[in-house]
Amino acid sequence: MSDMTKFDAPRIRLLSAVDDDQLQALADLLIDCVEGGASVSFMHPLTPERAQAFWRNVAAGVAAGERDLLVAEDAEGIVGTVQLVLAQPENQPHRGEVSKMLVHRRARRRGIGELLMRAAEQQARERGKTLLVLDTSSPEAERLYARTGWTRVGSVPGFALLPRGEPCATTFFYLDLAGA
Repeated sequence: MSDMTKFDAPRIRLLSAVDDDQLQALADLLIDCVEGGASVSFMHPLTPERAQAFWRNVAAGVAAGERDLLVAEDAEGIVGTVQLVLAQPENQPHRGEVSKMLVHRRARRRGIGELLMRAAEQQARERGKTLLVLDTSSPEAERLYARTGWTRVGSVPGFALLPRGEPCATTFFYLDLAGA
């Protein structure tokens, strides 16, 4: 990885555990996205302690087999992430949820979001999932999901708040892996 330039294609990895350096990098990524206005469950300002606590909880879910955590890395470290939530109600064992697809502002418009989504879809297939769902409050993410074959279900106005408190709509999507 040391010979990569910051414009080389990132490497996508599935993390089976999260070490302290990765925890810090993921916390920094989350803080960057919230500072950039992403509606990803947190309000501005997001403290490093709260961001780290979130990722510790995610790491516990990874360790318990409840979720998979994928990261995109470039020469400077982690620049993106996405989660595949595997733990679902007993009547939905075929379904997974894509969660917290984040790309650092310095690395956007390089195809990282699409790489992460394709990797999450492949991971879901390997885990035996046939249906994926997700939601987003980002028009840019909506375009990505539509372009990569996801089906838009609809939007709920005022579903969430943006990091500085303004209400925003949330749009729901699904992907039928059995038919893809």
